[in-house]
Amino acid sequence: MDCEIRMTKLAQCAGCGAKVGAGMLSALLEGLPVPCDERLLVGYDTSDDASVYQISEELALVQTVDFFPPIVDDPYLFGQIAAANAISDVYAMGGEPRLALNMMCMPKKLPDRAVREILRGGYEKAAEAGVMISGGHSIQDEEPKYGLAVTGFVHPQRYLRNNSAREGDVLILTKPLGIGIITTAHKAGLADEVVYDMAVKQMAQLNRDARDVMVRYPVNACTDVTGFSLLGHTLEMTGEGRVTAVLNSEAVPLLPGVLELARLGLLPEGMYRNRHYAQPHVKSANSVSRERLDAFYDPQTSGGLLIAVRPEAASALLSELKDKIPCAGAIGTMEAAREDCAIFIR
Repeated sequence: MDCEIRMTKLAQCAGCGAKVGAGMLSALLEGLPVPCDERLLVGYDTSDDASVYQISEELALVQTVDFFPPIVDDPYLFGQIAAANAISDVYAMGGEPRLALNMMCMPKKLPDRAVREILRGGYEKAAEAGVMISGGHSIQDEEPKYGLAVTGFVHPQRYLRNNSAREGDVLILTKPLGIGIITTAHKAGLADEVVYDMAVKQMAQLNRDARDVMVRYPVNACTDVTGFSLLGHTLEMTGEGRVTAVLNSEAVPLLPGVLELARLGLLPEGMYRNRHYAQPHVKSANSVSRERLDAFYDPQTSGGLLIAVRPEAASALLSELKDKIPCAGAIGTMEAAREDCAIFIR
């Protein structure tokens, strides 16, 4: 759909790149009272993707919320991407999303038909995921923002956390990196349109297939790679140094042309925040280029799942994933904790 107003021009930041930096967020949350309820299996104190609350011996609720400013100009695609991104947090916990509420901030200057297209995109993507949008809330704002509060279900003994990886686990990533770099280049008129279209389609792709495959295997931890970048989310997965993630830099999938764009300095602001937060815990071999590291700090919007699976099941899991998600790949392993870093890139 054509829109008289370029939606990305109405926002200072785009997509998950608008997230508050992980370091600042930790400082803001420090000292706040942590809820005490034995039925609250996962709360905000561990920076997980969603909360998990036990209802019965067989059922637990998974709840999350995610919204952001436009990362594309097309209102319908913006709605699709925002919905896929919000729903992904439930998939990352191993859950089945079922219900959602709209969250919308809209400027007066945005045409009504554009607002309706955002909502249509969100509703149709939610329906694709088997999620019913049952209401929501909207306010006026200078910047457009859209997303969902999502509720799902999981067995209380089968949910996945982002910080419970174990030594020996194989790390598998299901979507290539480079979304922030490519969308930054697109704003500057320097992105290849074919690659940009690939990035947009990838952002709108649900992580449902990856979730459906991984829950059949001995997965110890999972997260989705979004605004905190591959390295920021990998740092969470190590339990902040309880184990060390060793990444094979050449095995990490990247969208076409990302390294060339990073070499030109077409980097989103969120990349610098992510580097500031994670870099003290990261070491890399001299052979790993600066632009490749930039891509690893690049904030992703509606990124793939990062899965830590037991080594004996890794080949089978990856093979089944590739049948549905050809770009999925094994990118490293979890090894014994090192004193000098939580992530080593070779």
